[in-house]
Amino acid sequence: MILTGVALFLLILTVSGVISARRVRGDTANYLVAGRTLPAVLVAAVLIAQPVDSNATIGNADLSATFGFWAGAALPIGLALCLLLMGLFFAKRLRAAKVVTLPEYFRNRFGRGIEVVSSLLTVGSFAILLAGNLVALGFLLERFLGVSYTLGIFITVPLALLYTITGGMFASVYTGVAQVIVNVIAVASLVTWVATTHGFSTPEGMGPGALDQLTSAESGAVINWATIIALALGNLVAIDLMQRVFSASSPKAAQQACLGAAAGILVLCIPLSFVALAAVTIVGDKAADGPILYTLLADYAPTWLAIVVISGLLAATLTTVSGILLSTASVMVRNVFRVDAHIEVMTPRILKATRWWTLPMAALSALVALRVPQTGILLTLAFDLLLVSLVVPFVLGLYWSRGGAAAATAAIVVGGAVRLTYFVLTPTIYGVDNTLLYFPNEWVSTAVDGWSTLIAAAASLVAYVVVALVTPRRAAVAEPAVVADAEPTTLAAARP
Repeated sequence: MILTGVALFLLILTVSGVISARRVRGDTANYLVAGRTLPAVLVAAVLIAQPVDSNATIGNADLSATFGFWAGAALPIGLALCLLLMGLFFAKRLRAAKVVTLPEYFRNRFGRGIEVVSSLLTVGSFAILLAGNLVALGFLLERFLGVSYTLGIFITVPLALLYTITGGMFASVYTGVAQVIVNVIAVASLVTWVATTHGFSTPEGMGPGALDQLTSAESGAVINWATIIALALGNLVAIDLMQRVFSASSPKAAQQACLGAAAGILVLCIPLSFVALAAVTIVGDKAADGPILYTLLADYAPTWLAIVVISGLLAATLTTVSGILLSTASVMVRNVFRVDAHIEVMTPRILKATRWWTLPMAALSALVALRVPQTGILLTLAFDLLLVSLVVPFVLGLYWSRGGAAAATAAIVVGGAVRLTYFVLTPTIYGVDNTLLYFPNEWVSTAVDGWSTLIAAAASLVAYVVVALVTPRRAAVAEPAVVADAEPTTLAAARP
């Protein structure tokens, strides 16, 4: 019964994405940034849909149940803080710039070399992020469909590709609005059911009152704070987030959407940390059987509730998967291979190439998902890599006139080298075993886990500032103007 209900919802989602292809009409501006026509409320919906996926829900629940409330809540707190910062300081500037991808900003500010490097870094990081969503879907299909985890991933990828390739950003909008509505109903129903049937119990030392999770390294405080900081700052240079900001009808609409979405993420995700803590008592020894939320829904919740909650998670995850595939493919086409770069307007060749590039991106992410079957950890790791490499050039590039390509290169190389060194030498990644890339050694212990992110980010900042101060002031370049209420124009409007 659960499988039938979820399958029906999935069919509706897929059909809506395919139907949205009519809105594209062969125009790349429509495909990549929805024609820059979306009002604030729709942009807010897809911004909420971006982080409220299986990484931030299943990962939130698993981390809360395993390490305590603040370990799980750190995910939505960090993501909400990112959107707050984006709305307050960056959304208007970026939307007014009228670029299509984030690396275009890096090219305008630092030159072609940094454009390529930033493109490859963001694509690599988002392959990890996409993998985290595939992991959650693989476990979902394994639990409820009875297929293997590997087969579950291979079933998911073609579905996501179907409506991404056809509908582009309009597909993400349609499914994003649907998933927000479904998730509001799902979370409210789940919280009400737990409260009225089992009650909210909290294992000793794991609840929100256990502030040692934020103050004591022995209780995971360093990892929790590193998670919040990595998501709050690393997500600022998330290419799928930028794609949604660029889709807003005006700079003001982009700002309003970010601020509204920040609140929406907290409202939707924080209650899941309380549900996860209660689930530890409810499911008992079965907590080790897989994602705890899946166990709770499959074995204890009524069928109708399981259908609603799982459908909401599925919609959120497919929306995120679609957005990641779209944004990474567009970066490869527009910023790495520069398809039709000599032509000012966007062409059908760009549209076709973007659709084709979603295929290898999906394959790469599936490979990572098969290698590292984690959810919340992959979310944090993706933004961790962006934090230590691109955040400093992004922020200082917007707000400080000093520093050019040399400073940006120094920040990326130093921050990335420090983080990679710690990564391969540290036996754990945010509290779980490092099965991705670890060289056994006696020099680095688990005590450095969490600190390594902060150290690498600080190294990136110092490198940028030092090089910027010792190099001559750069020549003036055209930078994004702050146009608070400018009327939107699309690149398509530049057609002769």
